[in-house]
Amino acid sequence: MTLPLPSSDRMTAYEAQALALEDIRTYPPEAALEQLGHCLITELLDVVGETALEDFHAQIGEALIGAFHSVAQRIERDADRARDALGGLVRDFDGSEVLDTEIQEATRRAQTADVACLAMEIVRDAAANSFTTLTGEVWSPWKGSVKTSRTTSAQIEARDAIRASKARKHQATYPGATIVAFRAAPQADTSDDANRIFDALNWAQSQWPDMTLATSGAKGGEKLAIRWAQQKKVTLVLAKADFDRNGRAAPFRANDELLALEPVCVLTLANTLDARRGEGLQPFGPALNLAQKAVEKGLCHYPVKARG
Repeated sequence: MTLPLPSSDRMTAYEAQALALEDIRTYPPEAALEQLGHCLITELLDVVGETALEDFHAQIGEALIGAFHSVAQRIERDADRARDALGGLVRDFDGSEVLDTEIQEATRRAQTADVACLAMEIVRDAAANSFTTLTGEVWSPWKGSVKTSRTTSAQIEARDAIRASKARKHQATYPGATIVAFRAAPQADTSDDANRIFDALNWAQSQWPDMTLATSGAKGGEKLAIRWAQQKKVTLVLAKADFDRNGRAAPFRANDELLALEPVCVLTLANTLDARRGEGLQPFGPALNLAQKAVEKGLCHYPVKARG
């Protein structure tokens, strides 16, 4: 059942945009969309928890959240097409009533798609936040970027960031993003690791308050770094390893993308700081590789170490 919009004194930005459409049908309130995202994840984890599917709860949860991200992207493309059509109609406008009606219809389609896209993003963000709260896992899109919202930081695909950076460098006034790159071992996910990763990132933010965090998004220490960025509302750039395209070299190609962002600082954690867990484990090759390449390029590099 569709719920009525709240009174204007409690209206959110999404609800205000929905009301401005003057549709005779009502839109779900933002609180209802957030509850939907929370309930979907809660029900999913309740069903698969303590069953044989429990080992795959992370992949299943990420796929469900990703479905809302995917539909939001599709709707956004519809809005972009409507705006492209609107631009052509405005250029050709001759004052006729027919063309004026077409302009109004194209405007309505674009604005309606914008509100629908925002609604799906609200469900996605609520589901992602609940997923992190209930499992400790951090959702990030496999492909594409995520706009910043009231509850989440922006997540930008590295290739998009590199293209944007190259384009803007043609503008003499473009200052460039302040990128801090980070790579860590999958096994670096203990409380000791988390504390020192957060310490390192807090230090980096104190040095570069406008920093953007760039990482591959791999499990372990890098997921902890993503969680820090979300809590601090720091923009993320994700250079995900593309194993389908690059095979076993994918983690090292991801390093090349991180370095192409021209970071002001590179942080690495090649092994867990928990001595008992780290005993007998080999350092994480991609983290060592990023550290070596950073030094060769003359970049500022700091390995994350245990206290003392």
